[in-house]
Amino acid sequence: MPIYECDPWREQYFKDVPCPPDVHIPTDDVDAWRLFGAHRWIYDKLAVARSQGIECGRHDEPPRHYPVFCKPITNLKGMGVGSGILADAGAFAERCRAGDFWMTLLTGEHVSSDWAVVQGEPVWCRHTRGIPLSCGMFDYWVIQARRLPELEQYCGDWIRRHLRGYTGMINIETIGGLIIEAHLRFSDQWPDLYGAGWLEAVVRLYEHGRWDYADGARRDGFSVVLFGPHGVRFRHPAEASLRAYRAAPGVSSVQITFLEDRPLEAHTMPPGGFRLAIVNASSLAAGSAVRAALAGDFGLESTLIARRAV
Repeated sequence: MPIYECDPWREQYFKDVPCPPDVHIPTDDVDAWRLFGAHRWIYDKLAVARSQGIECGRHDEPPRHYPVFCKPITNLKGMGVGSGILADAGAFAERCRAGDFWMTLLTGEHVSSDWAVVQGEPVWCRHTRGIPLSCGMFDYWVIQARRLPELEQYCGDWIRRHLRGYTGMINIETIGGLIIEAHLRFSDQWPDLYGAGWLEAVVRLYEHGRWDYADGARRDGFSVVLFGPHGVRFRHPAEASLRAYRAAPGVSSVQITFLEDRPLEAHTMPPGGFRLAIVNASSLAAGSAVRAALAGDFGLESTLIARRAV
């Protein structure tokens, strides 16, 4: 499949999008790393921090002050694996190991931005704001219709300086307006919320090296996440229930984000909880209502109890 998707619950977005067999579009960092060797350096998060003048260092370069944020230099699986705040020198000595680095603890809004780029020039972007819970988890994401001019200027300049010659999609995550990591692909969690014809425009970008998408009808979207506790063997809801949820007014997709026949430890999950489902919707109320129903299907009395459990 030329649009590479490693998670079967997200193939629903791509199975009906025509894509020539010689056009290769990644939605996962492992595939992006393999396909775009000339630009894979951006998966070095220490290099990304240094490119912006953010105070940072390797595990053998202790910080001068605390707290700092520690995480792997390269992590192609995501989900906040191996990351966390280090409050003092003792925590640094214990938890910042070979292969990790530390950086200034950034504060402010966490934004995930998808960019279309042609020969190193940004030509389209869309921003998503994460509403955090704790321990690497997000309650929901708001796929924003509005523009963010200052952030677009900053990230656009960074792309022009550091990704000359690149054509394709880029995902950039920022906190407080500074880049914490970048990916040579778009976010595959909510492409259905970008509008009709968006994925076809992505195919044209990789096939012909041009961006052609009428983006005049933007509206906010919501990607609502359900977590349960780690260590519990969950079963998928009945298919009839899932069909009803997907047909609910305002709901565009429902993802059940784990495999029943795979060991729990084989799923990459944030430290705080086991991600069970994602509901994409045109309103937060619609997404939250389906999430609450799914919580019942999974034997969780409510999403609030699910959050307490993690």
